[in-house]
Amino acid sequence: MRKLLFVLLIFGLTLAAASFKLYLKDGSFQLVREYKVEGDRIQYYSVDRSDWEEIPVGLVDLKRTDAETGARKNALETEQKLADEEKAAAREERQEILKIPRDPGVYRLEDGQLRIFKTAEGTVHNAKKRNVLSAIVPLPVITGKATLEIPGEHASEVVKDNSPEFFLQLSEFETFAIVKLTPEKGVRIVERITIQPVTKETVEERTTVPIFTKQLSENGLNKIWPQDPLEKGEYAVIEYTETKINAQIRDFRIE
Repeated sequence: MRKLLFVLLIFGLTLAAASFKLYLKDGSFQLVREYKVEGDRIQYYSVDRSDWEEIPVGLVDLKRTDAETGARKNALETEQKLADEEKAAAREERQEILKIPRDPGVYRLEDGQLRIFKTAEGTVHNAKKRNVLSAIVPLPVITGKATLEIPGEHASEVVKDNSPEFFLQLSEFETFAIVKLTPEKGVRIVERITIQPVTKETVEERTTVPIFTKQLSENGLNKIWPQDPLEKGEYAVIEYTETKINAQIRDFRIE
């Protein structure tokens, strides 16, 4: 579809560039493909009649014709440039997609090289004990309030770009986000969890970063990047299902 639209755009630009208005001083105009001044006469190729014709130069408003023709040419050149840039961007994106593994995970391309982010081990911690995060943490494990943590106060993965782009190949069609982590003694907090006393429903609170998202394939490949530059600190790309406490966490820090 995109290729068809591009072809139609180029076809439209070609047709538009093939003709323009030769204005006369009485306010009328001739639709022409080109013209040239020969002494006191102007010769032009009429689009309507597909033939060369001529007219006294004194009847033609050359100033208006040249001004509009120049503006039209600049507009067409700008549209052509945008079309070329879109085509180049689409080609570059296709080349990027070919470099991303189909295995679920979080990836970056840095100077053309693939970088893979490991999954961090999440732990649910309440006042009594810690429980390693598995597919789903049973509700009886958590009472009242708890935190989802990962070990260490700093991520081993350092990203020096404060507007990083990540490729995320989903394992399932889950929700995903970039979150800012809260370092505490020996750990980083991914989210805070509350169990409602009556309904026993879980409420998960996390500090999410506003992101842009672009779906790159039908099988769950997405590109994500922050809407604003990230401050120095600890972050993670997470996949999760709300209320199930099953986040997959790939952590990194911005320096």
